[in-house]
Amino acid sequence: MTTTTSKAPPLYPKSHLLAASGVAALLSLALLVFPSREVEAKRTQMNLELDNGAEQIIQEKDDLRPRVDTGDESTSPFAKIEGSEDNQNSANQDADSHKKDAASLVSNTPPADPNHREITVARGDTLSTLFAKLGLSSTDVHTVLNSAKEAKLFGQLKVGQVLEIHLSADGQLENMHSQLSPLESITLSKNGDLFKFKRDLAKPDVRAAYARGVIDSSLSLAGKRAGLSHEMTMDLANVFGYDIDFSQDIRDGDEFEVIYEEKAVAGKRVGTGEILAARFKNRGKLYTAVRYTSKQGITSYYTADGNSMRKAFIRMPVDFARISSGFSMGRKHPILNKIRAHKGVDYAAPRGTPIKATGDGKIMLAGRRGGYGNCVIIQHGNTYRTLYGHMQGFAKGIRNGSMVKQGQIIGYIGTTGLSTGPHLHYEFQVNGVHVDPLSRKLPMADPIAKAEKARFLQQSQPLLARMDQEKATMLALNKR
Repeated sequence: MTTTTSKAPPLYPKSHLLAASGVAALLSLALLVFPSREVEAKRTQMNLELDNGAEQIIQEKDDLRPRVDTGDESTSPFAKIEGSEDNQNSANQDADSHKKDAASLVSNTPPADPNHREITVARGDTLSTLFAKLGLSSTDVHTVLNSAKEAKLFGQLKVGQVLEIHLSADGQLENMHSQLSPLESITLSKNGDLFKFKRDLAKPDVRAAYARGVIDSSLSLAGKRAGLSHEMTMDLANVFGYDIDFSQDIRDGDEFEVIYEEKAVAGKRVGTGEILAARFKNRGKLYTAVRYTSKQGITSYYTADGNSMRKAFIRMPVDFARISSGFSMGRKHPILNKIRAHKGVDYAAPRGTPIKATGDGKIMLAGRRGGYGNCVIIQHGNTYRTLYGHMQGFAKGIRNGSMVKQGQIIGYIGTTGLSTGPHLHYEFQVNGVHVDPLSRKLPMADPIAKAEKARFLQQSQPLLARMDQEKATMLALNKR
């Protein structure tokens, strides 16, 4: 039986093994301390780029020379931003240049006159308080206001009014100016020891303007939308007040047209004048009015064919009032609580509303009269008489025996006498008999004289033709 044994690896002396381990350790250390050429070259190249960049930054900082653009944007992702430094420097130089130009402009502009002041009048200001703020005395105020009769206009200051005041070097008043309106200005200038007052009135250009409106709630709002002032709208109502009762006859859909005087200074509108021609369509009926001044200098409004728009009486003694009680022979009195004829028309309106005489005449009574309270009775010739009751008070100059004109204010609505609230009780008599003023046909005034009919038509026809043209143009534009 044969026994087989495995071969053992050859055995090396310990001295050989220690020598081999030492050589390996030395080689590892050498590799760490002395890198390969390739690695060393790469590190050196990186160091050079950093050194060159630092050198360039230092160089630019020292001599501020711009860096040359190589055109190779791939060297840095910020090349475009770095390249814009030139543009930024140029922009900064332009800004500095603009600043210098602005500084030069400011230096060449003469400074504001420290002795010239503009003061806007505020609530509570008077000429005395304004002068005190400027260091002027009450004596100066007295001297100014008494320098001329019209100089007192400087003492009637309004909020928002602007005063231009020029003082001398020692603080004394030399000149004062104020624009009262676009058409009027006043100036006070020192002339020696006295002041000279001057009032300038600009003459406006007057041109004809056109306006048209349709009523959907009230005449006042329709007029405002059409560009008419409140005063112009009231004038329009007065022109047609003989034929239309504006307190109860107005309906939605009624329309009006107006050609009126417009005043302008240097092309800017500064006010309005008279109504030259107008049309009013009320409940489908068209009324036309044209302003005409006769050769005798009498101005009035006439229809297109020359009949007078002015009647002997206007229909309403109070503008835009509400009829609270009509004419009735069997009305129950609200205070006496019994059937009693109401021989007039009651117009309800706020206390203090003006009351107008409905026709020319002579005042027979201006005073208290029983249940009428404060009352005015006017006799119009031999046939007609009107009565106005429950007044709060009478207008200036209204007294027994005085004469009044149609439309003149004779008093103000109140609640004197037997009255439950502020209103006007208006009565109309014909030959001593009470009649309903709302239903009676009013007497006409004189028409255009035959001798002036041609002259009237020559002036009126172009105005009416313009209204036709303006309306057609406006309606055509609205359809587009």
